[in-house]
Amino acid sequence: MKSLDRFTEPLLEFGSKLAAFKPLEILRDAFMLAFPLTIFGSITLIIANFPFLANLIGEDAAGTLNALLGPASTATMSIAAIFLCLGIGYYYSKDKECDPIFGAAIALAAFLLVTPMEMNVDLEAGGQMLVSNIFNIDRLGARGMFVAMIGAYFASFLYCFFTKKNWTIKMPSSVPPAVSKSFAALIPAVITLTVFLLIRIGFMYTPWGNVHDFIYQIVQAPLVSLGRGLGATILAILAIQFLWFFGLHGQIIVNSVLDPIWNTLTLENLEAFQSGAQIPNIVTKQFIEIFTVGIGGSGMTLGAVILMIFFCKSKQLKQIGRLAAPAGIFNVNEPVIFGMPIVLNPTIFIPWVVAPIINVIIVYFAMSAGLVPYTTGITVPWTTPIFLSGMLATNSWQGGVVQLVELVVVALCWFPFLKSLDRQNVKIEAETE
Repeated sequence: MKSLDRFTEPLLEFGSKLAAFKPLEILRDAFMLAFPLTIFGSITLIIANFPFLANLIGEDAAGTLNALLGPASTATMSIAAIFLCLGIGYYYSKDKECDPIFGAAIALAAFLLVTPMEMNVDLEAGGQMLVSNIFNIDRLGARGMFVAMIGAYFASFLYCFFTKKNWTIKMPSSVPPAVSKSFAALIPAVITLTVFLLIRIGFMYTPWGNVHDFIYQIVQAPLVSLGRGLGATILAILAIQFLWFFGLHGQIIVNSVLDPIWNTLTLENLEAFQSGAQIPNIVTKQFIEIFTVGIGGSGMTLGAVILMIFFCKSKQLKQIGRLAAPAGIFNVNEPVIFGMPIVLNPTIFIPWVVAPIINVIIVYFAMSAGLVPYTTGITVPWTTPIFLSGMLATNSWQGGVVQLVELVVVALCWFPFLKSLDRQNVKIEAETE
């Protein structure tokens, strides 16, 4: 046990520190800011692109419906970088005890200030024309995700730094609070936005021409390319399961680090799906959630719950299975993790770690072989039950079927280990009766 403690204690300490690391906590909260908005956009996108819709209501009616509902997803899901920027500005400023509303507004203004305001437009007669004073929505979505994240942190830092230095205009107490706060934010806002204006001007004289292309080529593209690979995905799943085994919330810890990459890949798929182009990425945020967490929670324990109810003989495991089933259907599996328990239980360590990795490999190759469509970028709540979530995420019945295959794989992986634990429990129960 002492050798195990020497191994686990540093891991637990590192995981706890990472989970409590403020920048990652702020980033996680910022992503959640857009959650209700993206759900709304996803619902309209699902309706507009429902399978066989044209066969049901006719091509003209389907086209009209798509045109009517299209702006809903564009105004929510396609400008996710804006929501991320607002969220980081708000939560960072709140953490530093600065006015969070002004922190969010300054962060957004700083992001827009370094965003190119012109784009080439194709002409009907051929050729292109440069149009000024216009934002390319691409820059407000997947392509601008890392600029929004880095820029929002930097802008919020500058705003709070100068505010804490008392570089503010203080108004008499008789002045209304809204006016007083505006004047207090004036000097920090002017300095912060001046810095970003100088950054914009400076990058105009570089080979990249703007901050967006620089960040995309130097930082975002390499990280996204690495994150979309099967190897990196397996390592992420392995880390999630390993951390959970030692009682740490692996999903929160790993997602805090990798969500920027997975969300960028998701937005790339969404933009392709909306435009009717070929969807580029297998690994996305929905791939991770729907085809891992979506099978009963972290560790895909729904298969184990079913085994406990129907195949185990011990009263303890049967009771845990019955209690965990209602929550497990909606992918909440803390009753299993702490009730079995899974934490620090060597008997089920192998299926706990191996089953999710096997399933990730199965789904990855099923998609790469064309047996299952890629995820479309539509946000599906992780609590959506199995089969339905797979259908919604891929806009196809194949997505639901492959989840059922995963469920069977989990059950097969868990069965011998669960029976071993069951025999141990039956023996203990017989001795204590």
